[in-house]
Amino acid sequence: MKKILILLSFLFLLVSSGSFSQVPTQASMKFARVIDLINTFYVDTVNIDKLTEHAIIEMLKKLDPHSVYISKEEVKEMNEPLEGNFEGIGVQFNIMNDTILVVNTIPGGPSEKLGIKTGDRIIVIDNDTVAGVGIKNNDVFKRLRGAKGTQVKVSILRRDVKGLIDFNIIRDKIPIYSLDASYMVDKETGYIKLNRFSATTIKEFREASEKLKKQGAKNLILDLAGNGGGYLNASVDLADEFLDEKKIIVYTKGINSPRTDYRSTTSGMWKTGRLVIIVDEASASASEIVSGAIQDLDRGIIVGRRTFGKGLVQKPYNLQDGAMIRLTVAQYFTPSGRLIQKPYEKGFDDYSKDIINRYNNGELTNADSIHFPDSLKAKTLVSKRTVYGGGGIMPDFFVPLDTNYYP
Repeated sequence: MKKILILLSFLFLLVSSGSFSQVPTQASMKFARVIDLINTFYVDTVNIDKLTEHAIIEMLKKLDPHSVYISKEEVKEMNEPLEGNFEGIGVQFNIMNDTILVVNTIPGGPSEKLGIKTGDRIIVIDNDTVAGVGIKNNDVFKRLRGAKGTQVKVSILRRDVKGLIDFNIIRDKIPIYSLDASYMVDKETGYIKLNRFSATTIKEFREASEKLKKQGAKNLILDLAGNGGGYLNASVDLADEFLDEKKIIVYTKGINSPRTDYRSTTSGMWKTGRLVIIVDEASASASEIVSGAIQDLDRGIIVGRRTFGKGLVQKPYNLQDGAMIRLTVAQYFTPSGRLIQKPYEKGFDDYSKDIINRYNNGELTNADSIHFPDSLKAKTLVSKRTVYGGGGIMPDFFVPLDTNYYP
């Protein structure tokens, strides 16, 4: 009964909140009525909690790939990578094809020190098989995180290696930094690599910039390869470091969300000097906001491979039991009007395989494999160079994937 009330409050939110006032009341009440009938009359015992959550998940999945339901157990874990630190083994992961895929190892963490790599698949945790059993994000957190000094044993499947590789990992406190590296490339050029856009990103960037400036840096290479994004404000603040005041960095708009412009200010440590930004197919969201603004305003050169193409704005809505939904309410556009979001009309499965399809089609290894129709052409706002829309930011200079390094 409690979960039905939560569902009703969710549906009431859709009906009554400003952006969703056009949702038919009859349709939402029809859905709630079905849940009530199942709960009251169905022939067998039904877990209404799970049934309702599944219905919400599938409903949101029909909208777009980034509108999602987040259980109350997952809400805290979702925020930790952007806000603080935790104790665990120091990996970032996704669950793909019912297997835990290591997306990244956190620099300085226990897993990186032991040699666990991006692309490894975790098959066994503490002698329990976790592949092909329907494991959820929260289950992974519970198994891999724990008090500093405790041990967890994992068995890894690695590409081109026969059998499983065993690791005994001692958990530790995992600091979550945005800054991976900062150093001088030559007498006048600094290099900064950022792995995310978090609450501390701009602070870390400015501290690194000050050190580089003291060493004589006039130009900068900003490496956003593999940076999956984060906070919008952090990306705006970073782009502001390079642009003259009052320039549009990004704007958002949606059917129920009026256009909102985000502009540069007078502050910034890199308003002059040459700028190169490195991106790849894993650079997403906030990374695309920065690289798109720099490209459109002809402030610097973008080098690498086409970015991921995640340009949807999600707004969190809290539900009564502590869960939330992150609902897409608008889209990101670069200063020239290019839509950052790649197409998703073919469905969730096709969308999730986009990077694999790029690899199979040769886009990641051969510039000649990349083709855009004329309808996707756009012009930069200063020098009127040709750039392309259609999803993601296409670099000015292509750098192929190093297939020897690729896991």
